[in-house]
Amino acid sequence: MMVEKITSLDVARLAGVSQSAVSRVFTLGASASDATREKVMRAAEQLGYRPNTLARAMITGKSRVIGVVVAYLENQFYPMALEYLDRALKERGYHILLFMAKNDEGIGQIVEELLSYQVEGIITASVAMSSDIAKQCSDANIPVVMFNRGQETGGVAQVTSDNLQGGRIVAHFLAGCGHKKIAHISGWQGSSTGLDRMRGFVDGLKEHGLKPFAIEDGQYNQEIAAGIARKLCCTPDRPDAIFVGNDHMAFAVMDTLRFELGLSVPQDVSIVGYDDVPMSTWPAYDLTTIRQPINKMVTATVDLLMSHIERGATSERIQIPGPLKMRGSSRKPKGFTL
Repeated sequence: MMVEKITSLDVARLAGVSQSAVSRVFTLGASASDATREKVMRAAEQLGYRPNTLARAMITGKSRVIGVVVAYLENQFYPMALEYLDRALKERGYHILLFMAKNDEGIGQIVEELLSYQVEGIITASVAMSSDIAKQCSDANIPVVMFNRGQETGGVAQVTSDNLQGGRIVAHFLAGCGHKKIAHISGWQGSSTGLDRMRGFVDGLKEHGLKPFAIEDGQYNQEIAAGIARKLCCTPDRPDAIFVGNDHMAFAVMDTLRFELGLSVPQDVSIVGYDDVPMSTWPAYDLTTIRQPINKMVTATVDLLMSHIERGATSERIQIPGPLKMRGSSRKPKGFTL
């Protein structure tokens, strides 16, 4: 048997108020007296009414929804970022609509879908945008902020950690530990984060008169990173330290060295990661790593997006420095200071 759908008009009739009054009660920030609100909420509860958010968005043009596009969730950094973004946006009265994109593939189609949902803004997490797609969003008056990814073209607002400085800090740290044969398993070199961490690392080594023992693209993929570690460390002429482009790959590198090659971390090879996800503190890894200041990055991202929604376009680029967290996966330098 079909159940008749309860509408805002039904609530208005039972509460003895206008339909627009019902709409105001269920619209965040809209004005309604306490007496009206109480009558409407009592009638809505009695009837089992739930407001149709999508229908309201079609009428008002205000969906209170932010589209979030994420490249992948295997890296523990991104579930954390999503949780923080969701919390920060809810505090502003918004909800997120999540889409997945593999690196830069299919982002155009995803943006088309997001625009059809009448989202009020878009956050891309570790996903690049072409200038054409950025223009498409601009033409639709939909603000975009890139989180944990930057790019030179497109005029899109972006928030990252200071990846150049992070890579440089790792180089200074490992040189200060006395390492001479320092390899780098980078993040995907098609990304700004992977490239900037690598560039900062190489520049930092130069300041100590060192060159990288090897640089290999781990593509932010655990299996690829493990294979590179296997290749680099399977002979006596191996690196004495490896800077890994993120913690997600660093865990696989550590497991490969210890359990497949029988090497000791850090006695044989020091390992340093990047992100400082919660697993980094587990005794099984105790990973020395650069901390991405996720709270500050999320706050800056949401502030930029809200500023764009409320006051117009911005292409601001924010880089937030993060500290090195020294743990047991690396040697301890004498008198080391950042």
